[in-house]
Amino acid sequence: MGRRRRSVMSEQLKYELAKDLGFYDTVQQEGWGSIRAKDAGNMVKRAIQIAEQAAAKANQP
Repeated sequence: MGRRRRSVMSEQLKYELAKDLGFYDTVQQEGWGSIRAKDAGNMVKRAIQIAEQAAAKANQP
């Protein structure tokens, strides 16, 4: 049996991203395992964008 990793993203952030990217209904009905790999990749990309924006904002004088 494979190891399960602890999630780096909070559940709240994952649900917000799913709503923004348009696959929230799928997650609600079928769970996270039912989303496409492309959707998961887009979710990670968007989370990175948000983190980069927050870091840039924090570094401004």
